[in-house]
Amino acid sequence: MRSALYVPGDRPDMLAKALDRGADAVILDLEDSVAPGSKEYARAGATAWLEGIAPAGCRAGPEIWVRINPGPQGLADARGVALPAVNGLMVAKTEGVGDLVAVADALSAAPWIALCPLLESAAALLSAPLIAHGPRVTRMQLGEADLCADTGIEPGPDQRELLWPRTQLVLACAAARLAPPLGPVSTDFRDLDALRRSTAALKRLGFGGRSCIHPTQIPVVNDVFTPGAAELERARALIERFEKANSGVAVDDSGRMIDEAVVRGARRVLAAGPESR
Repeated sequence: MRSALYVPGDRPDMLAKALDRGADAVILDLEDSVAPGSKEYARAGATAWLEGIAPAGCRAGPEIWVRINPGPQGLADARGVALPAVNGLMVAKTEGVGDLVAVADALSAAPWIALCPLLESAAALLSAPLIAHGPRVTRMQLGEADLCADTGIEPGPDQRELLWPRTQLVLACAAARLAPPLGPVSTDFRDLDALRRSTAALKRLGFGGRSCIHPTQIPVVNDVFTPGAAELERARALIERFEKANSGVAVDDSGRMIDEAVVRGARRVLAAGPESR
């Protein structure tokens, strides 16, 4: 999942176009982008839209995730959108495994739906290694705006203040053998050069993709997280040379050692290439 486009659940005009925007996933949002007085309307509209879409395992195109509200309202959201078209739920403001257990119980009739806890407080982030092992969890994500409000972190232009929280999330996902996390949204959808730079930094940090709030961001994010031809060719060459050596170690054209760790990285590159999509 290189890119995931947030779409407000109370905007049928946006929903009508969402699956054709080029994102690898669409996140149908019932939480932050929906006004408190429109929550019921958004859930009803989202449910009606989802009922017209083919089951998740029987269609081409993007995955469909739904960001549900926290607490009892979120449980009602989960029950309302537990439909065949849904791949997973983003569980807003997850504080512990208990939150996920409650959502999983609400999904008892929909065993195919995965969960992605959103960690949006200091307590949640510090509990990330435990939350990662919650029921149905396949990936995790940071809610950085809420995290900053909770902790008093004030990110500067290069956002170095968020390096530790982001690294903590990447490590927790890797340790639990989850999918790499999605990076945070960029609210400035006009500065695509800045988006490319910050997205490349997230990729270097270990993120596997990035959330988007506007369709113009999708091509940039997809491009950053798609290996180029030269990168793919180098990965193939490393794997081939290592396998031919048949000794557990080899040397590349530059004289650098190739071992199993290097090859694992090369295989990860090939798995992200267009031929594997």
